[in-house]
Amino acid sequence: MKSENSILLVVNPIAGDSDKTPIINLVTSEVKAKNLDLEVFKTTGQGDKEAIVEFIANHNPSRILVAGGDGTISLVASCIYGTEICLGIIPAGSANGMAVNIGLPTALKEQINIALSGEILKTDVIFVNDIMCLHIADLGINAELIKNYENSGIRGKLGYFIQSFPTLFNSDFPFEFTIEADNEVFKETGILLAIANANKFGTGANINPNGILNDGKFEVLVFKNLDVFEILKTTQENPEMSSDFVKVISMHKAKIISKSKVPFQVDGEYINEIETVNAYIKHEILSIAVPQSFLQSHNLNKKP
Repeated sequence: MKSENSILLVVNPIAGDSDKTPIINLVTSEVKAKNLDLEVFKTTGQGDKEAIVEFIANHNPSRILVAGGDGTISLVASCIYGTEICLGIIPAGSANGMAVNIGLPTALKEQINIALSGEILKTDVIFVNDIMCLHIADLGINAELIKNYENSGIRGKLGYFIQSFPTLFNSDFPFEFTIEADNEVFKETGILLAIANANKFGTGANINPNGILNDGKFEVLVFKNLDVFEILKTTQENPEMSSDFVKVISMHKAKIISKSKVPFQVDGEYINEIETVNAYIKHEILSIAVPQSFLQSHNLNKKP
């Protein structure tokens, strides 16, 4: 049974290379104002999941707030999916893709108010090679960029920008993919294959405008070339991209085979070079606090 008065704040101290003290202080103040109990857990990179699971078993919190990037959010989500515990997001990492996708504001106090609010969306979760994926996984040039970024010493958007040029020049694209999806087989060639439940990368690029977080399906998108005009369209809220640029397939499960090993990332975390991905979706198994406008639009647009 959940303790409605118990809140856990999970903080990644090194995410985004920023001091998290202001976040902790403001969360403490807001939680106290609501007469709730707060515990703070700081990740170390060692035994974090086990420690969070133990806290949940001992305290039964009603909500867990996360101050970190997508990696920390995925860590906490892996501890609570399938339960009634709600996840509240306070974006504080180098990559904040999930925050971008649910439309969180930039002001910290507003983020905290939403994280503690009653506006809760039950979202789907994709599993790719048994790794939890909350918004987008991909194979190809973007995963290669993330690998190069992680190996560099420069963080933030500047780090991504600097690594983009050597990635483009040194990549082995295009890649050849076979996609087995819901009793159909597709053979496609492209620079990037995305497995998407959400709409956007952490950069804000809207690669999957028709994606819905709670419709029981995900999209596989094969981007065929580096068409600058089409890429610029992804900066729009509802881009209409050419079928010559991207192939979109909606499905419940898929097996994806690459002719050669290809870089692979999940929610902004580089995994490895692989040849095969098995992906499937679990429907509405994770509760996330979201802005009211996002909740209303998602419930309105939800497909049967």
